[in-house]
Amino acid sequence: MYDSLQTYTGSAGTGSLAQRNRVLRNTYWLLAVSMLPTVLGAWVGVATGIATLMNPMVSMIVFMAGAFGFMYAIEKTKESATGVGVLLAFTFFMGLMLSRLIAAILGFQNGPSLIMTAFGGTALVFVGMATLASVIKRDLSGMGKFLMVGALIVLVAGILNVFMQSSALMLTLSVLCIGLFSAFMLYDIKRVIDGGETNYIAATLAIYLDIYNVFQSLLSLLGIFGGERE
Repeated sequence: MYDSLQTYTGSAGTGSLAQRNRVLRNTYWLLAVSMLPTVLGAWVGVATGIATLMNPMVSMIVFMAGAFGFMYAIEKTKESATGVGVLLAFTFFMGLMLSRLIAAILGFQNGPSLIMTAFGGTALVFVGMATLASVIKRDLSGMGKFLMVGALIVLVAGILNVFMQSSALMLTLSVLCIGLFSAFMLYDIKRVIDGGETNYIAATLAIYLDIYNVFQSLLSLLGIFGGERE
């Protein structure tokens, strides 16, 4: 995978296509590997209860500080193999932060099946967006600004809801996040395919965050509408 970080000096046409395919292949491999620390982090969080010990305000501060800190570190190290280690540490942290929701879902009688349904639904979204990105010919770079604005709105609304604790707003945000980050997934994969992103670590980070948000939002909705109390 380190080869994709090197500058390609071959012919313009073939070299560009070869580089794009290599970056996409390495991105998918690293994305698959990144799921392992995420699952481990979620398991550790549920087993120790560390995430549930923090109140929502403290949890939000830890999440924001940790997430943006890791993303800054990934950006600084993405041109070296060190970036892979930082990225995997980040995915462990994200799994740890997800454990609060996982623990709540496991409190339902059908909790494990809800988690598997959310996982399957997220996988279908990913396959669908990846397939669409590979066949669509239109340049999607113009979507970036609109998607970023949408992400900022959702982020601000999510922070406000920590104080408001509105179930209706949480439900609305979950639905919006599934649509928004599915579109982000399409956009980010298409950028790699079109050569707009040439670093597989940065590409993995972007697509991982899309998958994470779709899974989290889908799991929240399933818990709200499908959770069965014992």
